[in-house]
Amino acid sequence: MRDIKQTEAGPTSHEIEVLVALFSEGRYAEAEILAREITARFPMHGFGWKALGVVLKQMGRAIDALAPMRRAVELMPDDVETHNNLGVALRNLAQLDGAVASYRRALEIKPEYADAHNNLGYALQYMGYLHDAAASYRRALWIKPDSAEAHNNLGNILREMGQLDEAEASYRRALGLKPDLAEVQNNLGATLQDMGRLSEAEVNLRRALEIKPDYAEAHNNLGITLQYLDRLGEAEVSYRQALEIKPDFSQAHSNLLFSYNFLPKQAPAEMLAQARAYGKLAAQQAHPFISWHNDPDPSRQLRVGLVSGDLISHPVGYFIEGILKSFASQFASRLEFYAYTCFSRTDALTERLRACCRAWCSAVWQSDEILARQIRDDGIDILIDLSGHTAHNRLPMFAWKPAPVQVSWLGYFATTGVAAIDYLIADPWVLPETEEVYFTEKIWRLPETRLCFTPPDMDLDVSPLPALTNGYVTFGCFNNLTKMNDDVVAVWSRVLATVPNSRLFLKARQLNDASARQRTIDRFSAHGIDAKRLILEETEPREKYLAAYRRIDIALDPFPFSGGTTSVDSLWMGVPVLTLAGERFLSRQGVGILMNAGLPEWVAVDTGDYVARSALHAINLPRLAKLRNGLRKQVLASPITDAKRFSMHFEDSLRAMWRKWCDK
Repeated sequence: MRDIKQTEAGPTSHEIEVLVALFSEGRYAEAEILAREITARFPMHGFGWKALGVVLKQMGRAIDALAPMRRAVELMPDDVETHNNLGVALRNLAQLDGAVASYRRALEIKPEYADAHNNLGYALQYMGYLHDAAASYRRALWIKPDSAEAHNNLGNILREMGQLDEAEASYRRALGLKPDLAEVQNNLGATLQDMGRLSEAEVNLRRALEIKPDYAEAHNNLGITLQYLDRLGEAEVSYRQALEIKPDFSQAHSNLLFSYNFLPKQAPAEMLAQARAYGKLAAQQAHPFISWHNDPDPSRQLRVGLVSGDLISHPVGYFIEGILKSFASQFASRLEFYAYTCFSRTDALTERLRACCRAWCSAVWQSDEILARQIRDDGIDILIDLSGHTAHNRLPMFAWKPAPVQVSWLGYFATTGVAAIDYLIADPWVLPETEEVYFTEKIWRLPETRLCFTPPDMDLDVSPLPALTNGYVTFGCFNNLTKMNDDVVAVWSRVLATVPNSRLFLKARQLNDASARQRTIDRFSAHGIDAKRLILEETEPREKYLAAYRRIDIALDPFPFSGGTTSVDSLWMGVPVLTLAGERFLSRQGVGILMNAGLPEWVAVDTGDYVARSALHAINLPRLAKLRNGLRKQVLASPITDAKRFSMHFEDSLRAMWRKWCDK
């Protein structure tokens, strides 16, 4: 029993040996009985209290463990293990300030206590102090370099910080010490997935499942990897296996729902049914508030909460920055924003967004209940989900109904299925009225566009039309390669066959993987397109990614999952986008962007029209060059980038939603 040692005269050595044996054998109920007997006979000796606290903590009874642990600290103030144990119990109860204080006290007594450094790092990581956490893990490893747990923890923090090469190295050091740690195999697989090394990621994730077949998180991560590899059927199996093991695994359920968006023939009714099932589960786990203290004054300044894991250099961050700046500078008396961030990573964009908000709260490690109570205590009037079923979402928390009015906007393109979310924001173009029946939310349309792009603050000029010097037209698409389903490959192959000598430039995360590159070549080869007509590159940092649009003449939008950020990026770089107008919200993002940008002739009504328009635009290079030269100016003058105009429409809509609640 590692954490229990006799400190003063009290129980016999035999009693201690028996207690240690019971603990080691996992016979915790019997160990608890013996520990309580010892505390009853020796109430002024710390050993019994320390033992009881450790046993209760091991049984998952963190609240019950606190009192005996605190008593042990009183009786043994210089016992480092007792302070460390108390810190672990407090951390398990999300009492992080107290946990940090306990770890620091242990380290005051014994500065070279590796376990306390490791645990301190874990608590600091929970609190969002990533650099301090990394320093604590490194200190633990300096003292105890053979700690696989500390190497794994350091890998986790480095991954959160986006230092993927270093994270990989840490995980491999952990596996060098203990190759059969399923958690580390899983974490390494997830990191390789982030790096686009998908085939390698699959190997590690399957190894994690060999070691621990009922590892729900590894099944979920394997599903994500298979989804990136465009093996959607296998991905669905993995997500469902994760849910079979862990039915309340909301992240796996969200990933399953998100994966349906890539299927061209997925029935909207089936997607709605699956989303409702998710919403039902979220509702069962919540205890929703039915009253709030918000003043029902329709004209007062409103507190608007934003819940997102994407308030960084991410499409959500790019689209919301200009809007928040507009409100902060011109409409602060009307709306004030409170951000609840659900991802530890931060960057320069995070700091710019933070400066526009009244309050900024890290919700990464908060439970749904604790976060919901904080939002309610903050007096949030309108709470906005910016994630839907994408990564780092907190949709189950919305089921607690912490704000009187709740809205889904920006980050997702289908229903959340969460009944407690009242509205979903759309516009006149992206969501036909006939499709409203497939949403649990009431649809609220902004008058022009649901998106407002923040132009990049980069010195990147629009280049001349590359076809004028290349002697051929280059089509391109920088979307997630999973959007490139078989129908898309067939149509794009027809485009290339129709426009002689043309090329197709694809840039995507998956193309860092050799098997994904070869599969892409093979898919086009099946339609008679030679590999020499394909340009395949992995994704790059944002400035280099944007600069790559200088090598494209015409961007092709995939379907039914059309582009959003990539399309506006393309227009800003002077490259028009050809889109196919579908019937669903998901398949009409391009329609909304192009109609608001004044480019209706770039919207095709069917695949035949798509191919015909690609040829029509490609054949008239002078007209294409003229459009390119003026396209950025045209976009900057449109509703797509007019933050002030958008903010007025947005505030009017939120105010109208608020009035409806006040009227009730």
